[in-house]
Amino acid sequence: MVYVPRFGWLLATLILAGCSTQGTLSQKEAEAEKEKALEQQQNKPMDVASVVRRTIPASVKDREGWAQDLATTFSSQKLSPTLENICSVLAVAQQESNYRSDPVVPGLNKIAWKEIDKRAERMHIPTMLVHTALKIPSPNGKSYSERLDNVRTEKELSAIFDDFIGMVPMGQRLFGSLNPVRTGGPMQISIAFAEQHTDGYPWKMAGTVRQEVFSRRGGLWFGTYHLLNYPANYTAPIYRFADFNAGLYASRNAAFQNAISKATGVKLALDGDLILYGSSDAGTTELAVRKLGASLGMSDRDIRRQLERGDSDKLEETKLYREVYRLAEKKNGKPLPREVLPGIKLESPKITRNLTTAWFAKRVDDRRAACMAQN
Repeated sequence: MVYVPRFGWLLATLILAGCSTQGTLSQKEAEAEKEKALEQQQNKPMDVASVVRRTIPASVKDREGWAQDLATTFSSQKLSPTLENICSVLAVAQQESNYRSDPVVPGLNKIAWKEIDKRAERMHIPTMLVHTALKIPSPNGKSYSERLDNVRTEKELSAIFDDFIGMVPMGQRLFGSLNPVRTGGPMQISIAFAEQHTDGYPWKMAGTVRQEVFSRRGGLWFGTYHLLNYPANYTAPIYRFADFNAGLYASRNAAFQNAISKATGVKLALDGDLILYGSSDAGTTELAVRKLGASLGMSDRDIRRQLERGDSDKLEETKLYREVYRLAEKKNGKPLPREVLPGIKLESPKITRNLTTAWFAKRVDDRRAACMAQN
């Protein structure tokens, strides 16, 4: 039997442990290098048109048109043409329209008639009188009721309402000058948003901004502007997708509402609405923040003024934002998130299922990930 000194065992153990540690470090370093390479690949400028051609299914009509329109969109808005950005836009377009500039909406005729009857009831106008008025010929020769019975897309419906409002006194009485079709195009962008963001639009419009939204190029341009053309300190694209559905900075604001709730003990709906826009009244979030007024050293007026920055990145520069998080994290005993998917149920005549903003954002994010894996 060979005698091995006790320190020999210790030496051997240390050598083996050293090898094991060295191997673990190497594995971690390799993973870090892999992540770094992946990040560099994702942030590398790409040819927008080429990515679109590789991603959009061959069954989509005029794939080259999609490629060129999105390439022009990125260049005119001076957006970074990273794979993540390109795939984010394509993911929204796929989710909202399956790459159709003017998608067919099932049962749209019934939705339209229901909206008209609802407006008539609200204005105390007999529905029979409204339906009779809709039997007169419209500018294209067909009666309004005939066009409504056969309407299939929002573009068609928007045109009907434009004619109805412009040509028939009953139309102005029911709708004023406001066309009730509020979204459209391949990314289902808000028409009101598009009308407010026309600077830099690269194509000459043949008609109105509303009509341009229903085109492929217009829908892509305004939709991309809404999705990517604002600064946000998000850690993942999914929060932009939630904002696209719920409003700019909704994910940041929902996280802030969570901090307000932690600091005050007041249960709040994490919907991203910090104030009642269009009203001087205080909503539930504003009332909750007022409870912290003394701790914050802020008046109700100061609180309101800083909450009004909730539709921009400037909110994060306010004393209110910093101090609410400080108080909330002190009370909670740990850091709180700066981004949360808003808890909003989607409401629309076109939606027949129980869907939420979080559902929408996750669906789009899955499509973005598939697009990136494909490229």
